[in-house]
Amino acid sequence: MDNPAEHGTDDGPAQKVSVSMPAGRIAAVKARVGARGFSAYVSAAVERQIQRDLLEELLRAKETEIGPPTEEIQDWAAEIFREAEGLSAQEHSASTQEGETEWDGRRAG
Repeated sequence: MDNPAEHGTDDGPAQKVSVSMPAGRIAAVKARVGARGFSAYVSAAVERQIQRDLLEELLRAKETEIGPPTEEIQDWAAEIFREAEGLSAQEHSASTQEGETEWDGRRAG
């Protein structure tokens, strides 16, 4: 198996792998991006999950170092996330009204 430190997440040659997932999920991805965009879609999803895992590790380390966030900070963060979700929904709505799909112009990485 490759050493994870050997390549960055976008480095190195592409490799073919076999992944099992529910048929409904496969159909949903193909409906969004077509059969030719499947690998890029899955690769982008894996990259996002790696980023989330790293963020979670950082948050746990910081919480151990300085303690948990106060209720005030938690409320502030929740409000920021709600605002971001609202902006994302507005962008998605505007782009799909213009005939774009959410996947247009994106690539893995």
